[in-house]
Amino acid sequence: MPLPISDYALIGDTRTAALVGRDGSIDWMCVPRFDSGACFAALVGDDRHGRWLIEPCDKVLAVSRQYRGDTLVLDTTMRTSYGEVLITDLMVPDADLPTLVRQVTGISGMVRLYTELVLRFDYGSVVPWVTRQDDVLHAVAGPDAVAVQTTVSLVGHDLKSTGTFEVSAGESVSFAFVHYPSHESAPAVIDPVAVVESTCQWWESWMSQCHVEGPWAPAIRRSAITLKALTYAPTGGIVAAPTTSLPEQIGGERNWDYRYCWLRDATFTLYALLINGFRSEAKEWREWLLRAAAGRPEDLQILYGIAGERRVDEQSLDWLPGYRGSTPVRVGNSACTQFQLDTLGEVMDVLHLTRTLDKVDPETDAAWQLQLTLLDFLESNWERPDSSLWEVRGPQRAFTHSKVMAWVGFDRAVKAVERHGRSGPVSRWRQLRDTIHADVCQRGFDPARNTFVQSYGSQSLDAALLMVPLVGFLPATDPRVLGTVEAIEGELVSDGLVRRYTPGVELEGVGGSEGFFLPCSFWLADNYALQGRTDEARALFDRLLALRNDVGLLAEEYDPIAREMLGNFPQAFTHVALVNTAHNLSGGPSPAHHRSSDSWRGSTA
Repeated sequence: MPLPISDYALIGDTRTAALVGRDGSIDWMCVPRFDSGACFAALVGDDRHGRWLIEPCDKVLAVSRQYRGDTLVLDTTMRTSYGEVLITDLMVPDADLPTLVRQVTGISGMVRLYTELVLRFDYGSVVPWVTRQDDVLHAVAGPDAVAVQTTVSLVGHDLKSTGTFEVSAGESVSFAFVHYPSHESAPAVIDPVAVVESTCQWWESWMSQCHVEGPWAPAIRRSAITLKALTYAPTGGIVAAPTTSLPEQIGGERNWDYRYCWLRDATFTLYALLINGFRSEAKEWREWLLRAAAGRPEDLQILYGIAGERRVDEQSLDWLPGYRGSTPVRVGNSACTQFQLDTLGEVMDVLHLTRTLDKVDPETDAAWQLQLTLLDFLESNWERPDSSLWEVRGPQRAFTHSKVMAWVGFDRAVKAVERHGRSGPVSRWRQLRDTIHADVCQRGFDPARNTFVQSYGSQSLDAALLMVPLVGFLPATDPRVLGTVEAIEGELVSDGLVRRYTPGVELEGVGGSEGFFLPCSFWLADNYALQGRTDEARALFDRLLALRNDVGLLAEEYDPIAREMLGNFPQAFTHVALVNTAHNLSGGPSPAHHRSSDSWRGSTA
């Protein structure tokens, strides 16, 4: 059975990623890309579906883990009654091929270890043909090939490769795993020791751009590294998470594939990176967007493949039993066919951000032409019902948050003309901005309850309404915003944690329940901060930080009763919200301030 989600740590190379358990087992890894088939899929299956275990042969008495400084190099220390060892895991970000290195170093005594390599291509369904030549194990099946370099003698039996070895204090044993196309020659032997050092240097060099200070700087820096790890370097696309089908309810069917580029999630991610000094990602994502969105505006999707692919058809992998029995395991995501109005506003918002920040390359004419096309489409379609940012699979509705984000689209267009010299029909855009604002305040607000509602004519609440002041639609101290926060506190909040809404088959199109949605909980802290409820905001933020696992990572949701994370992991949306809340609490200019003005130039947290 896979470990609790919080027992995993992330390693990656900005092309794909792997999850390493506290027990020394790599239970998830897709190669060569985030959205490729997994060669280790035990996370959503069992050991038979692929994993790579390294563990002491004797009982482990204690385990501790940490990343090595500001890097994605993971150090796991295991202690037995015979001694202590350090297992270092990493992926190489500047390698030509996906390269995973595992290094075992003796700290004290003498420790005997066992390794078990179960390679299964295509999500655990394909058993490769394995041979050995000198110190390299070769595994081949169809288009996939893997070379595993090690001096440890690996023996094949029961369709897996196993071996035992010993390390004493000061000694090291290394393994290097390289994936390559099976029609090409096997890769050259690498120097694992040099690779560990160069990988540390790569991450430290990238993080040198970040100069954040203050009490939450370590949390911000770890989140920034996590977000960078979810970036697909060849194209600039940013995935929502490196996993598929980690459930929102254990044993339930709310299991989705997040290994794609949502325009909304990428937008939030860029906010978090840009406000901490990472400029090149903005240019790369902007170019990715121009390529992905090329064509008719009515064909714009809410998500794409990491290279801009439009076909991400959803299917179920029936041979996988799912994470702790949560089925189906899905690959692909049918939400790509949904109309989600808010995405247009999010895209306009992040491109507005790249205009206003220093040290970002000037906006190209092509980027502005894309925005003009999107604005024309938005003008004709803002009144349409949609599926909301929550991607509900029930009937479309006039979701209030979606209309707010349509307002954001025209508000940012007006500012592009007024403050940045762009050309466009600004008078018409101002009128549309005012029309949408009035429409939301009239049809999306319940005066009897003094709260905005989930959709026009509805009585339900929605935590997405916490974004109303964060995007500048209304001040945080407006009585309607105060009333909305109070209503959400009364109906959707428990112990500081916020549900997205009240689940229901009619709304969502699927059954079951879900955990508390962590990004919404950070948004509540943002609202407290903007309302001047600073002590409450800080207390809630500290409560949320305490939910991180031992290496600083968060999933999408949390179950406070079972005290466990739920949903795909680690989740970009959650780490973005963490970064933004830290800055909103810093006392200086913040993301919430910037999203309604052009005066942001940086802050410390």
